[in-house]
Amino acid sequence: MAELGLNEHHQNEVINYMRFARSKRGLRLKTVDSCFQDLKDSRLVEDTFTIDEVTDILDGLQTVVHSEVESELINTAYTNVLLLRQIFSQAEKWYLKLQTDISELENRDLLEQVAEFEKSEFTSSNKKPNPEAVRPKLTPLHEGASELLNKEIVRLQEENEKLKTRLKTIEMQATNALDEKSKLEKALRNLQIAQGDQKLNTTQDISELENTMSDMKCQLEKTLQDSAASQKSLEENLVTTKHELLKVQEQLAMTEKELEKKFQQTAAYRNMKEILSKKNEQIKELRKKLSKYEPDD
Repeated sequence: MAELGLNEHHQNEVINYMRFARSKRGLRLKTVDSCFQDLKDSRLVEDTFTIDEVTDILDGLQTVVHSEVESELINTAYTNVLLLRQIFSQAEKWYLKLQTDISELENRDLLEQVAEFEKSEFTSSNKKPNPEAVRPKLTPLHEGASELLNKEIVRLQEENEKLKTRLKTIEMQATNALDEKSKLEKALRNLQIAQGDQKLNTTQDISELENTMSDMKCQLEKTLQDSAASQKSLEENLVTTKHELLKVQEQLAMTEKELEKKFQQTAAYRNMKEILSKKNEQIKELRKKLSKYEPDD
């Protein structure tokens, strides 16, 4: 027996709709057959027909069949919309949002599955229709609420079990943390005891280190004092040296003046001075002579 993957209640609803669709399809096929029969009875009364007459007969039949098929397709589409409206209305009462996949309507595998389902339900079984199934009714609200409440109870129970498991895990982690804390406290006490034993040695080491630092500080202060004294002595020596340098420069200047004075008093200096005077006189005479020969402007 073919199945659609639905529960028994929903599958019965599908069967009811398929029964309705089969009845509508049968009526429409009878209408199409009657169109052909009416054509035979009303138009096919002569033995021979011309091409134009045959064409006119077929055009009239095409128009009637086209109208019937179009009417059936439109009615089927509107019927499907009403069916979806019923389903969506029930879903909206429970604040549900249903979704449809239009691409699945052309899935050949699913269409063949539906065909097999229809064949098994209406052709080979020859079962009589159930009067309750023939009249589809909307599910009462209280039954739908009960089903939703049962699902919610199951969900809450599963969540409760998860919370219990998580609580056990947390309790185990807390126990391990307390044990670790006890171990750390014990280790801390042992460390404090060990530090108490080492405290005396540490105090002695600190005292020795302080004494060493004090000695180094005294040596450093003494070195700084000696350095300051040396710097002061150097500065005094520098000042003295500057004074002596100034005196030497003054003495050199006086010595130069005395040497120049003595040089001027020497015979060589006097002779040189006389020679220079004579040369100057000669130069003056030569200039006077030259001025006589220069042309007047």
